[in-house]
Formats: sequence, structure tokens, C-alpha cells
Amino acid sequence: MRCQEEAVDKDTVSICFVKEALHGASQRGLDVNAMLRSAGISPDLLELPGARVLASHYGVLWHILARALDDELFGLDSHPMRHGSFKLLCFAVLGAGTLEKAIRRALDFLALVLDDTRGQLATEGPEGSIILNCPRTLPRLFAHGTLLIILHGLMCWLTNRRLPILRASFAQPSPDHADEYRLLFGPETRFSAPNTTLIFEAKHLALPIRRSEAALREFLRNAPANFLVKYRNAHSLYAHIRKRLQHIPASEWPDFETVAWEFHMSPSTLRRKLESEGQTFMAIKDSLRRDMAIEQLCYSQRSIMDIALDLGFSETSAFYRAFKSWTGTLPGKYRQDSKQISWAPYNRSFVKLYPHQGD
Repeated sequence: MRCQEEAVDKDTVSICFVKEALHGASQRGLDVNAMLRSAGISPDLLELPGARVLASHYGVLWHILARALDDELFGLDSHPMRHGSFKLLCFAVLGAGTLEKAIRRALDFLALVLDDTRGQLATEGPEGSIILNCPRTLPRLFAHGTLLIILHGLMCWLTNRRLPILRASFAQPSPDHADEYRLLFGPETRFSAPNTTLIFEAKHLALPIRRSEAALREFLRNAPANFLVKYRNAHSLYAHIRKRLQHIPASEWPDFETVAWEFHMSPSTLRRKLESEGQTFMAIKDSLRRDMAIEQLCYSQRSIMDIALDLGFSETSAFYRAFKSWTGTLPGKYRQDSKQISWAPYNRSFVKLYPHQGD
């Protein structure tokens, strides 16, 4: 991965999602290490359970896998979702008029291209829900997670607003990385449910579609990979506090009592609300420091000492210990592994190996 100087997204994606995305390619005997390097991800990170990759690199991997497998769901369904299907799906829903009609069209489209999952839209009182049923066998958790991410991201984009997720449930058992799913779908995410369900406010179904065909062409350049970050649970306290801290130098981050005052709460109330999301103030600061550290190690030539100071560490040794606890490896090793990869977004030489449908 060649370090870049331009500003990039500071969000990161857990290595567990990278492994899940690679599963289909690995099963087919494809060179997943070459795919990872082409996306700017060191294959060595697969051996570190706590490792994370930049969201922008995960997005590139998403597209590489879709082309290599000719399947935009990475082999997660018995029937491949051929490369270009998502583009046709977007065009199909663009003229739907309302969000409700768009969702129904999207689910009808997916029913034509997938075999293992059937979706339905339901309303009950003030709540609307997308329910995924499995007429054959229960797919992997990552399959349903990916489908819900795509559907929810499309809903948000079509209406030009972030639609809060009230609750989510999955038919599959809880994984070791359940907290990563709660970051995406909210703290009220449950597993081993009768069906996979995404619940939102039913009133949103009447929202008009606010996107044009010209806007769609721009949107398709990064979709659907950007859904993992752009439309995550932005209304949680975790997201609000993280966003607040992102705009302040780490050395000037306020203490917990000050943050509580800024959010018009007592410290005990803020602590209780964060606990209900499975978070603590310290965990929020650590996750942000972790993502900022990974970004700077990948995209800057700054020394590790300067990075440590920038992140609020008074001693480099403390940063080394923290980074290893976050990712399972030391910052110097992380940077060294990354620099061994020649990275450019959408590595064209790799894509030529898999010349399925064009852009």
C-alpha cells in the first residue's frame, strides 16, 4: 500500500469482515492474497484477530471480489448476483416515487437474482420492517448482514437522509464479533431470532425519492461498498461523541464530565446511556485513536513518535502498548507490512485478470 497524502476517511473495518468477504474466493481457490494486496491490505493482517483496515481499502476489495467472482455478494448465495446487478437494481428503484415502492421493487429484484433469501416489507403500527426469509437453507450471517447493509444504504441514499434503525435481528447465532454488527445496526441487535429483520419507522415509507439519474451515476462509483461507513448508526451516542472528538486535537479532548455537559446530561445519565449501547467513553476514545493511528501509518510519512504525540500519548512506549492491544501488532510492523504493497485505488492490472462486465 503506497502511503497517500490526501485526506481519507478515518473509519476502519474489522478484519473479521475482510475474512468473511474473502470466504467465497478462497473456497474457489482464487489468489486471495493477490486480491488483498491489490486493495492495499496486507495478508498478514488476517492472522491478527484485532486487526482493522481502512474503510476505503475495504471498498476497493469489495469491487475486486465482485469482479473476480462475477458476483456482487461474493458467493454468499447459491445463485451469483452477477456483476452489474446492483447498478440495474438502482435504476429499477430510481423512478419508484416513494420509499415504500422503491423497497418493494428492490426486494422483487433480489428475489429474481438470489435463491437462498426472500425479502418482504411489512408494517405494524408505527414500525416498518424488512424481513429476510430463507426458503432453502440458512445463509451465513455475513450474507444477511451484507443484504441489510445494501438495502438500508439504498434507502438512505434514495431519500437523501439517514434513516435510523430502531432494531435489527438475525436468524443466525451470535458471532464472536457481535459488537461489530451492533456498531452497524445499533445496540438493539439480536441473534438466533426466528427471522432476520431490520426495523425502522413506518412513516419513512411515504418519503419521496429525491435522487436523479445524474446523481445515480456519481453514487455508483463508490456504492455499495461505502454503505459500511456512510450509513452506519449515526444517531447513536457513540457516533455523536466520536464525531465531536474527531474535530478536536487529541491532546485537547474534553473529559467525561465536560462531554456530559455538552450533551445536556449528567455524567451518570451519559454513562448509563453509553452502557446501554455497550460503550464507554474510554472505549470511544480508544477506537478513534486506533483508527487515526492506522490512517496516519498508512497515509503519512510521519514518525511513530510524532503520531503518538498527535494522538495524545506522552510517551512512545505507551502508544506501542496501546496499538498492540488494539490490533495485535506493533505500529512499526503494521507500517512495514503496508509499505510492502504497491497500492492504487482499483488496481487495473488486477482487474484485467477478471474482465467480467465493464463499469
